[in-house]
Amino acid sequence: MAMSHLINIHPLLFEPGDRLSREEFLELWEHMPDLKKAELIDGVVYMPSPVSLSHSSFDGQGHLLLTYYAAKTPGCKCLDNATWLMLESAPQPDSALYILPEYGGRVGKRDSFAAGAPELVVEVSRSSRSYDLGPKLALYQRAGVLEYAGALVKEERIEWRILVEGSYRLMEPDAKGVFRSKVFPGLWVDSAAFWREDGAGLLATLDEGLRSDEHARFLEALRSKSAP
Repeated sequence: MAMSHLINIHPLLFEPGDRLSREEFLELWEHMPDLKKAELIDGVVYMPSPVSLSHSSFDGQGHLLLTYYAAKTPGCKCLDNATWLMLESAPQPDSALYILPEYGGRVGKRDSFAAGAPELVVEVSRSSRSYDLGPKLALYQRAGVLEYAGALVKEERIEWRILVEGSYRLMEPDAKGVFRSKVFPGLWVDSAAFWREDGAGLLATLDEGLRSDEHARFLEALRSKSAP
């Protein structure tokens, strides 16, 4: 009986825990076209477990918020599950929001990858909690990611960190449980709506932020930086 259907024609060339340089990691990944998710953090390979339903659902809400904000804020862009060249690592954050270089941003491009540190990273953490809040948090802090928002699924808690003098500090929501980004004015996130998976409620709060004076001033600042 033919057994060819059981043969993996694209075997894994690295495994979780392997130690590689960033160049070795990216080169080996090129030879594994079926592999969609892998990260190199400070020389160590991480490969997450299969994505759960809850992770996927909350991840989708994060993408919705950042994509909507970027659409309403010319000069900003959101990337989902992209591999970043960051220091000597290659993380793959769930979402990243950044200012385009022509509007004064600092993110670049190298080959087919984003390079540098985005202003904001969002990670949904369930099975990946230990390294999202461990090695990855340390990498983002060292690389200069200005804000790092972690959605902790099991605790149903958002931990939003802002970089202050080289170290992360937790940012508290307002009295209504709404987080307000310092780096992206008008990016308002209703934590209660997030955890009850209320997309309409999330966008209603975000629309409030987009109508705020702080967002209007941010738009003007972005326009001034893009002027010839």
